[in-house]
Amino acid sequence: MNTPSLTLTAPAKLNLMLRILGRREDGYHELQTVFQLLDVGDTMTFSPTNDGQIHLHCPGVDVPPEQNLIVRAARLLQAAALQQRSNRRDLGAKITVDKVLPAGGGIGGGSSDAATTLLALNHLWQCELDLEALAELGRQLGADVPVFVRGTSAFAEGVGEKLTPVAIEPRWYLVLKPACHVSTAALFSNPRLTRDSAAITLAALRDRQLNSDWLNQYAGNDFQPLVEDLYPEVREAREWLAQYADAFLTGTGACVFAGFESEAAARKVLAARPNGWEGFVAKGADESLSHRQLANFAATV
Repeated sequence: MNTPSLTLTAPAKLNLMLRILGRREDGYHELQTVFQLLDVGDTMTFSPTNDGQIHLHCPGVDVPPEQNLIVRAARLLQAAALQQRSNRRDLGAKITVDKVLPAGGGIGGGSSDAATTLLALNHLWQCELDLEALAELGRQLGADVPVFVRGTSAFAEGVGEKLTPVAIEPRWYLVLKPACHVSTAALFSNPRLTRDSAAITLAALRDRQLNSDWLNQYAGNDFQPLVEDLYPEVREAREWLAQYADAFLTGTGACVFAGFESEAAARKVLAARPNGWEGFVAKGADESLSHRQLANFAATV
């Protein structure tokens, strides 16, 4: 293949609110959440090959290939391409990842990497699958993957797959990750988890424009009390950050976040954080960085 390499940013996300409405008969949980995409993420470079193999180079990440979401995403797309054209057995890729997002933080690092893999290889391999088909592939990998495939901040329902795009009032966010790893599976199975929050109606989205008043009204994460009870480090980080702005847990990981009016204000607080806590500052971005970069690549090649 003579197609040039493609480099995309797999963006992080925050859950600006997260409610658990109940448990379904299939064991999954009905959720409502607001996904805010961020303008920071892992850098991924894709080079197509004609050997039918997926070669992944991701320094610092020691996950077996059969469990790695990037490899699994690529193989799912390979299978989909074979269903379209049985002679496409030579589709392969070399993938290099500069991993900057902390693992297990609840900011979607693994899900975003998987989604970005689907987007990039769909283009490089000329699979011509639309976003709906790619999102369905992504759903097989994890509940958070479809929002990254679709590439817009969104209000999500179901298990996270029913997405309504929203525009969120621009803010700068400071994200902190204390030195602990939170088990998502353990949280969902814990009998102390609250599972009966009231649902937010679509009418409450106010024409899909979410300003600070809306976010303040519905802010909160139903996982937060349980996480802070099981992982005191998370409580410590959130309470420290709450000295400067309203602070919350994001997703089902260890990261906590707060919104600020300016980058300077967020970076001032980041600089004061205690030793041992990872952290970064990012701006909310309603359109995914990877989507913008892919559009620019397609326009120039």
